[in-house]
Amino acid sequence: MAPQKLSSFFLIFLVLLQSLSSADSQAFIGVNYGQVADNLPPPAETVKLIQSTSIQKVRLYGADPAIIKALANTGIGIVIGASNGDIPALAADPNFAGQWVNNNILAYYPASKIIVVNVGNEVVTSGDQNLIPKLLPAMQNVQNALNAASLGGRIKVSTVHAMSILSQSDPPSSGLFSPVFGDSLKALLQFHKENGSPLMINPYPFFAYQSDPRPETLAFCLFQPNAGRVDSGNGIKYMNMFDAQVDAVRSALNAWGFKEIQIVVAETGWPYKGDPNEVGPSMDNAKAYNGNLINHLRSMVGTPLMPGISVDTYIFALYDEDLKPGPGSERSFGLFKPDLSTTYDAGLSKNSQTPTAPVTPAPATPTTPVTPVTPAPKPTGSATWCLPKPGIPDSELQSNLDYACSMGIDCSPIQEGGPCFEPNTVASHAAYAMNVIYQTAGRNPWNCDFSETASLTSTNPSYNGCTYPGGNL
Repeated sequence: MAPQKLSSFFLIFLVLLQSLSSADSQAFIGVNYGQVADNLPPPAETVKLIQSTSIQKVRLYGADPAIIKALANTGIGIVIGASNGDIPALAADPNFAGQWVNNNILAYYPASKIIVVNVGNEVVTSGDQNLIPKLLPAMQNVQNALNAASLGGRIKVSTVHAMSILSQSDPPSSGLFSPVFGDSLKALLQFHKENGSPLMINPYPFFAYQSDPRPETLAFCLFQPNAGRVDSGNGIKYMNMFDAQVDAVRSALNAWGFKEIQIVVAETGWPYKGDPNEVGPSMDNAKAYNGNLINHLRSMVGTPLMPGISVDTYIFALYDEDLKPGPGSERSFGLFKPDLSTTYDAGLSKNSQTPTAPVTPAPATPTTPVTPVTPAPKPTGSATWCLPKPGIPDSELQSNLDYACSMGIDCSPIQEGGPCFEPNTVASHAAYAMNVIYQTAGRNPWNCDFSETASLTSTNPSYNGCTYPGGNL
């Protein structure tokens, strides 16, 4: 091939590769599509809604034919489920498993992009001693049926676990699976290892906050500015509960010798309302958690023990499920309403696919309603910058700095050799990072709050070769 044609070929190849990479850049964001409700829109309308967002995967709790058909030819990955009630028959009869695969997968695949079959939900922690021993045989029979259909390498078989499979999770480096589940859980993990399937887990910082409802815990759970928590086992400072919970599972897997098993977050979310006696549910908290989680995933920062990757994460949930029993929060996790409007803006629209700074609403309500704090007025002028207030201790500024740089913003200018490294002080570095957070989060007054340690200025703080972003970015 002539050199000019060769270079043209590689140029076209690189353009195609970049476009494919961009198209797949949101593949780690999924949503749970529950159906315990009597007011949900038709599946076809729901699929159009999903296509208008950056959601690339949908988890079903069953295998509803109408939904699976509606998702055909969309490219959206589908996780289907066999119910806990199906487990005994799947375990006892390979023919039943084969028929289940024929009816719920082969009838729709590959037009409907089924990627995972979950056999049961939170079975191991259910305490049902009649069901738990049948889980692995059921998974094996489903796997064998997929293998027989030459789909064993394309569709994975798993099951979903509650965080209570861990006997220890704090600090994250001490994460251990409960010995109560012992050999049964080890056998399941061996199945995952042999078949290349993921461990699917349900981490909920919301429940962690309910058990420890302090303001500093709320900030830690919502990805908001906080002092962080140092893991006494390895010295790593964690800046949010999500990373801490996921890494506790990673540590547990490593401790049992299953380092190659991938983790998938099958459920996580935050309710936007609840009963009067419930701690934590609020619109601000839900928007902050889900919005900041999505930003965190998009940043590709990863977790301290799994850096540089974003764990596949299915947000709970697409809609409220008004027929669910339990406290009011159980019926209030929906990102969207039955009329297809958003409950709140979590940053899922296709127009917001680039990483942004964390959502920091005017102080989220921790427990009972409090009088809202009115933010200081935004200085007039074409450009504003966010800087630390005078007299803020270095310890608080260091917390702001750690938080900002952990959320995926570009902190290279304040690293050694960067144009803003000098003066090499916590105050100078924090000022730069806090301003970048403000500029990329929408430049609202509440984006320059940092637990009341920052304020806005119309005076450009740039100096020498160090340029502070400001104005219209």
